[in-house]
This record gives sequence, C-alpha cells and structure tokens, in this order.
Amino acid sequence: MAKPTPYRPAVTRQPLPKSFKDLTPAKHFNPRTFFREMVWKALLTRRIGESREPTFPRLKQGQVSVTWIGHASFLIQFTDLNVLIDPNFANWLFLLNLINRCGLKLEHLPQIDLVLLTHAHYDHFHKPSLRRLPNPEIAVMPWGMGDLAHNLGFGRIVELQWWESFSHSDWKVTLTPSKHWGARMLRDNHRGYGGFVLEHQGRTIYHAGDSAYFEGFREIGRNCRPEIALLPIGAYHPESFRHVHMGPDEALKVFKDLRSRWLVPMHYGTFRLSFEELDEPPRWLRELATEQHVSKKLRILDEGIPYVF
Repeated sequence: MAKPTPYRPAVTRQPLPKSFKDLTPAKHFNPRTFFREMVWKALLTRRIGESREPTFPRLKQGQVSVTWIGHASFLIQFTDLNVLIDPNFANWLFLLNLINRCGLKLEHLPQIDLVLLTHAHYDHFHKPSLRRLPNPEIAVMPWGMGDLAHNLGFGRIVELQWWESFSHSDWKVTLTPSKHWGARMLRDNHRGYGGFVLEHQGRTIYHAGDSAYFEGFREIGRNCRPEIALLPIGAYHPESFRHVHMGPDEALKVFKDLRSRWLVPMHYGTFRLSFEELDEPPRWLRELATEQHVSKKLRILDEGIPYVF
C-alpha cells in the first residue's frame, strides 16, 4: 500500500492565556493543585535508580539493541548505526524534580549517528543534553523545529512533515502523525510533532513520541506495521490528561492497531508529570497484558540495560 501524501495540520492562532489552566492544552489544573501534586510530592519523593556503565552487546547483522535511558529516551543500536531518540539527561525540568535517575550517563554513550526528536517539549527536546552530545551527525525532527536545533552541534538538520521520509545510506526514517501538540512556548504553535518509524537491516522500530489514542494508529499499522513499538503509558490521570497522553489500557489498543510483535513501554516513572502513582503504569500494563493474553509480547525494560531483539 502506498503511503499517504505528506501532511501537517493547519496552524490556528491561539488567544493569550487568561489563567494558569490555559497554559496546558486540556486545561488540567489550577496553580495550587499543580504545586501540590507535581512539585511538592516530587520534592518529598526520594530519588531512586542508578546510572550504570553499560555493556553494549556485540551485534550480528539484522540484530537491534534497544536501551531505555529513561522517560522517552532510547538508544537504538545496529551493527553500523547508533540512534538516540528524545535524549534527556536532566535532573530537573524547571520545578519538576527527577524521580528516577537515567539508566546510563551521557558520557557512556557511543558515537551517535542519528538523533530523532519527536517534538519541542522540554522533556523530549532538552537542549543541555543535546548540546553535550559528541558531534552527532544528523538530527531529524518535525517541521518548524529546526531553529531550535541550530548551534547544538548537529552536522545536518532535517525537518519532516507527517508521512515524509528521509533516507541516508541504507536506513530510512518516517515521521508519523500523533495526537499531541508541538509548541515549546506560549505562541509558537507552528512547531510540529509526531512519532518516528525507523527502518534498517530489515528491522522496523516505532517510537510514538507523546500521543493520546486516535484512529491514526491504525493507518500507521497499515502502512508501516512496525515490529517493535515503543509506546508511552504514563501521564494519564486525571482523565483530562488523556486528551494528549494515553495510559496502559490505550497503549495496548495501539499495540493491536499497529500489529506489532513487541511492546516496549516508556514515558513513566522518571518525572512526576501527572497524578497517578509512579509505579502504577507498568503494574497496570502487566495486569492488562495478562488478561489480554499478550504478556509474551511485552518487554518492560530496566533503565540502562540493553535488550537485543
């Protein structure tokens, strides 16, 4: 089946915010609730986890190693290609305290050939982390983000629209739609957002970025049918958060829409970005996977430990 014509949603001019609630697309909370649930509770939570020097596997042609760094950050490795997705090594995001340390330190990374950035939000596009990468060759991102990436050390910056692809050597990456938003500040809603499908050595890996559930996942499944699906499962409570995020229940629905072989969860347990308990998303995901008889397809990774598919 031919892939759809590249497309990006229309940009609508947003009014200036009248209150704190208007600073979030779903108008989630008032300042008191935000401070209590996401700042104060995080400050009272003891930081856990430890960074470890990884032992990267010796791969054979066609094997792919996936290392979850934490949150939405991944290192994807082939025999001849090292890819970073949404790298974030921060201890703080403004007032938000890191709860679970990154699984590996930035200095433990191998030479990076490709960086994929799904959107401009600070927990996915972290400039201090990107600036410290040792001369990454290529950065691929959605439309309208290139100006943010200049002077960060990339050899080449590529912007894509939905369903556009970029190929280099014998790998290809395609930007796919999502249900989220891309503005970094209040008024720059011209910036794009989405997920990526990476194809190399006969393997296909999908990183959904941030997204609520929407029918577009079926189209991604029809056109790409990614073998390995990296899907977000956190930041879903209260219910209004589901306008832009999804929980384990919807992630399993996405997994079936994609018709993937493996489900790797992400976007939980690192920063307190919502009101559910930090250990709830993976626990609930395991329960649902058992009920739906897909436990053998679930791979919940430990931060900093490579897993070979």
